Amino acid sequence: MLKSLLSVLLSLLLSVTPLWAAPTDNQSAGEVKALIPAASRNAQPVKVNDGLAWNDLLNTGAQGRLRARLTDGSILSLGSSSELKVLQHDAASQQTSIEMNYGKLRNQVVKIVKQDGKYEVKTPNAVIGVIGTDFYVGYANNQTTVICYVGKVAVTPAPGAKVLKNDQAAAGSTGTVILAAGQMVVIGLDIPPGGYQPVSTLAPVAEASMQDTNVPDQPVRAGKGHPHTLRYVLIGVGAAVGLGVGLGIAETRGGSSSTAKCPPTNPNCG
Repeated sequence: MLKSLLSVLLSLLLSVTPLWAAPTDNQSAGEVKALIPAASRNAQPVKVNDGLAWNDLLNTGAQGRLRARLTDGSILSLGSSSELKVLQHDAASQQTSIEMNYGKLRNQVVKIVKQDGKYEVKTPNAVIGVIGTDFYVGYANNQTTVICYVGKVAVTPAPGAKVLKNDQAAAGSTGTVILAAGQMVVIGLDIPPGGYQPVSTLAPVAEASMQDTNVPDQPVRAGKGHPHTLRYVLIGVGAAVGLGVGLGIAETRGGSSSTAKCPPTNPNCG
């Protein structure tokens, strides 16, 4: 009788054990700090202060934008008509992986201090890795555009992709490109027949990329201008000359911070 009772108890314990182990998908990644409707999380309407978990899919409509703060303090600012998935975000081990399917994204990343720490953004044709910085990623028309505002960014073309435009690497290169503040690279499959028209400075492109990912704390009506546009002067941006624009996307604007702590003049950080 005792053996039978012990067997039943052991079976019950084994059956409930999986309930004690928190599934990966329920691990906290952060929370939404500001948005302009329409925006969604996992195809459901999202609200300010809603939590984010691993593998959550964030999406913005043609008039929507969204800003989220990750648990380590990093900030994601998602522009209009954009989609990304937070595959992983472990603040303790500093392991972050974000999959960007399309659109415009600004990343204000806290400094990576763990030996094996990483922060990666993956697009369909590139992998972007950082060590504490502020940068923009845009993906449209089979092209990935990366602009580094502060710090350094490593951009690696995916198999089959290559560098289309960058002053630090030859067109057609498939190796990793290191961007410093005020530099940009375009990754894609084929260089346009007419090439890229040079611009005198990257500053207008960088400023535009910031504006397209700026998410004000107060909601605004569709079609109206967005208040609180950030006006930061980017270190090194004015030194970048001759970078191409043929981005296939309208680029964006926002502030800069090598950590994700908000500068006192930035009202838009969460």
